[in-house]
Amino acid sequence: MADKQLKPVGYGALLERYHLNPLPHWCNSYIAPQGDRKTVVAQNLTEEIYPARYDPGDSLGDHLEFALKYEGVDLGILHAVFRAVDANDVVAYIRSKPSGKYAHRAWFLFEFLTGRRLDLPDLTQGNYVDLLEPDRYYTASLVRSQRHRVNNNLPGNASFCPLVRRTEALRAYESRTLDKRTQELLRNYPEELLRRAVAYLYTKETRSSFEIEHVEPGAQRTARFVALLRSAGKEDHLNKPALIALQRAIVDERFAGRDYRDFQNYVGESVGISREIVHFVAPKPEDLPDLMEGWLQCSHRMLDADTPPVVTAAVTAFGFVFLHPFEDGNGRLHRFLIHHVLARKAFTPAGIIFPVSAAMLRQMGKYDETLEFVSRPLLERVEYRLNQSGEMTVLTDSAAFYRYLDMTRIAERLFEFVETTIEEELVGELDFLVHYDRIKRGLQEIVDMPDRKLDLFIRLCLQNKGRIAKGKREQFAGLTDNEVAAMESVVQTQTDRKET
Repeated sequence: MADKQLKPVGYGALLERYHLNPLPHWCNSYIAPQGDRKTVVAQNLTEEIYPARYDPGDSLGDHLEFALKYEGVDLGILHAVFRAVDANDVVAYIRSKPSGKYAHRAWFLFEFLTGRRLDLPDLTQGNYVDLLEPDRYYTASLVRSQRHRVNNNLPGNASFCPLVRRTEALRAYESRTLDKRTQELLRNYPEELLRRAVAYLYTKETRSSFEIEHVEPGAQRTARFVALLRSAGKEDHLNKPALIALQRAIVDERFAGRDYRDFQNYVGESVGISREIVHFVAPKPEDLPDLMEGWLQCSHRMLDADTPPVVTAAVTAFGFVFLHPFEDGNGRLHRFLIHHVLARKAFTPAGIIFPVSAAMLRQMGKYDETLEFVSRPLLERVEYRLNQSGEMTVLTDSAAFYRYLDMTRIAERLFEFVETTIEEELVGELDFLVHYDRIKRGLQEIVDMPDRKLDLFIRLCLQNKGRIAKGKREQFAGLTDNEVAAMESVVQTQTDRKET
């Protein structure tokens, strides 16, 4: 069937009618003149084809109701539509469906998103309807709106309210109960070994988080970041003074802020002289205070709700990095917030850290793609100007792009990173220590050497396929050739056993 035979319906029809260009919805819906119901899934977009009997009509209310019923809630699109329409048309739709649940939702959302009160009296009777359907979305605790007879279970407020849909992928991750899986895995290792592994994993997570940003931290900055990671979940880091203190603790003091930034920020790279490739445009500085206050309230609302820990971490941590409130350190703080939320939600076992940044570093293509789920469509819609000094001026009214993100794919990807972290990074480090201890005990049976020398021997062997390189042999001049050969044999045997 040719595309010209398909009629846009729902959100697509409204965007076309009012010439709007918000961030795209996760699906596009069409009415076909003939044929059956069909879903076409591409990598980044789903097309829903509906038979002619689904055609709702052509009024604003017709397409609003179709969108809310079949396409779900998209706050970004609804914000753009409600700013563009005549409020009287919205009133006419609501009055035509006095007991309709979609009309009640549209009424609430119009006033929620625009701050304008429609010329309608408060409802005094009728059942309450959930704003978000819990089987389709992750929700927060409900707050009743008597005026609309709506249970507001949105995770945020009008200043910041990302949504996450309950996709099959997210349901599958939830069913794997990764937190319980972690507890089962850890029971297989002695407490002393866990203690040693965790001490190293804090440093590994720190170095990985800095390396993602191509920064080499010194010993002092590493120690400060490790101390912050140890505080994750134990202190309230989700308030403005705490965030500023965190940023000041992890960046060069010359770029440490005493408040949120008051200038336009962006992520880019220089190519040649006076040429800049922009990868991400942050919110305007004048929009930032309201966005950050909304983000804080949303984060607390989700922490207090029965929202899965990884979903909460995705909204909180990635929401933060897209707001980019500081000149430097936003990425490191965003990854710290993943740990903070997982610890606060008791997903991470007490005293344990998941080196999520290490998993991200090993899969930088996927991590970059995760950020591009938002940055790429946003770049297509934000107009800006760069001067010769690289200072940016944003020309677009862009605040809504950051307020109402669909973070479903980001939540799916964070689950993937967390699972990889547990199954590979955490278990890999624990198994390495078990392997290392076996080697060390075997070497001690051959030669009673100081621990430092034993550790050096093992490390050099592991770096050279189980043998001491000729150039390194002199570091063990006190050992006979027979002793070195026997020790190398232990390393090789234990390594072969581990690999099988």
